[in-house]
Amino acid sequence: MSTDEHDGARTFAALPPAHGRGFARTWWGQAWLRALEDAALDGAQVKAGRRLARAGSVGAVSVRPGRITAVVQDRDRTAHRADVLLQELSTHQWDRFLDMAVERAGHVAALLDREMPPHLVEDAAAAGVELLPGLGDLDPECDCGTWDHCAHTAALCYQVARLLDQDPFVLLLMRGREERSLLDDLQVRGTASAGTASAGTTPAGSDRAPADGPEGGLEDGLQGGSGGGPEDGVDAAGAYVAGLVLPPLPEPSEPPARPGPPPSLDTDARPAAGVDAAALEFLAARAAEDAHRLLVDALGGAEHPHEAHEAHEAKGEELTVGQDAVRLAAGDPGEEVLTRLARGSGRGPEELALAVHAWRYGGAAALSVLEDEWAPEGTPLARARAALEAAWDEEERPRLRAAGNRWTVSGGSAQLRLGRDGRWWPYRKQAGQWVPAGLPAQDPATALAVAAGDDDPGRTGG
Repeated sequence: MSTDEHDGARTFAALPPAHGRGFARTWWGQAWLRALEDAALDGAQVKAGRRLARAGSVGAVSVRPGRITAVVQDRDRTAHRADVLLQELSTHQWDRFLDMAVERAGHVAALLDREMPPHLVEDAAAAGVELLPGLGDLDPECDCGTWDHCAHTAALCYQVARLLDQDPFVLLLMRGREERSLLDDLQVRGTASAGTASAGTTPAGSDRAPADGPEGGLEDGLQGGSGGGPEDGVDAAGAYVAGLVLPPLPEPSEPPARPGPPPSLDTDARPAAGVDAAALEFLAARAAEDAHRLLVDALGGAEHPHEAHEAHEAKGEELTVGQDAVRLAAGDPGEEVLTRLARGSGRGPEELALAVHAWRYGGAAALSVLEDEWAPEGTPLARARAALEAAWDEEERPRLRAAGNRWTVSGGSAQLRLGRDGRWWPYRKQAGQWVPAGLPAQDPATALAVAAGDDDPGRTGG
């Protein structure tokens, strides 16, 4: 893991001990270590450095153009500052490297995948750019006083080999270019290359002519035709590179305040047989509302308490036909659609209205509490009785008559219904029937206060 200290420098946190593993698993990491091991005059110091690195004695590693630095602790815990210098590439060398990478877009793709294929290094060398260090290129400096590679600079090199395994851009930074700057330059050159190719010209600074025969490959541009003009397309390599190096995506925009209207089906054309245009228009509107709700939820929007019943859909729970009819009816369709939904769900108009009322408090769970009576037994019953007894002091506890999962206040118009999830649902008697009175609660006293229409949850009402 690394952090940017400032432009052109990165600091990598100290790596854990390297027990049971080698220091370089990639071929370019191994080439880095060969540059150390072949040039060091004292092999014993190199081996001591390898032991220090393996034991985790190398601290955070600072990488900047031309230099790597770390504090290395001896076996006696004495700390030494170790530096290893590597010559930076000149501006002219970087220009040649960038031109080569743009013309061979696969090289950029490999770097973005944190790979350094041999042909990338070979093509760079052919352009006069040596990326990997050779014999004598790693110049050591250490405050221990050793003029050649000591155990501390060797340990630093072994640790950097592990960093190179993870990210070859570390090597390019040592050679003088940090990743973002390098990718920006590649994007600019790739765009310019695509533009010049589309005009039928050779990229600036290149001594190669456009491909005009079977020997021309991806590197030479796929210009096609005889004129090489804009109508023949752009250089493939330049376009590929420009597409790989893109700016970061913008922040997601705020979701719309409400879903858009569905397409109107009120036309002069008669619907096909069996197609109810009003019902279809209503379903399209509901789909738009559901999509809007999912979008707001995905972007971290707040959920309204009375919309909690929609959560089951996000979880992929299956609804029965009767439950889905109530869900649709809760969307306030027209009278004609409501009649169809009531008939399809096996309910009368008043029963459907009551089911919709329950649905709006808690979806399928609230509908089950309204329509299904069940008898708690064993642990659920014991928990329910314990909750009822703990909710009030003995002298304040209301008299409740139990019937299945329903506890009714004696002589009152309030009722508690226990859901299968252990929550208490408040019900109130209106016009001779029990009607959902509010959202569920874990505490039966709170639910009973809601059922009694009392703003003070400490009072029982009734």
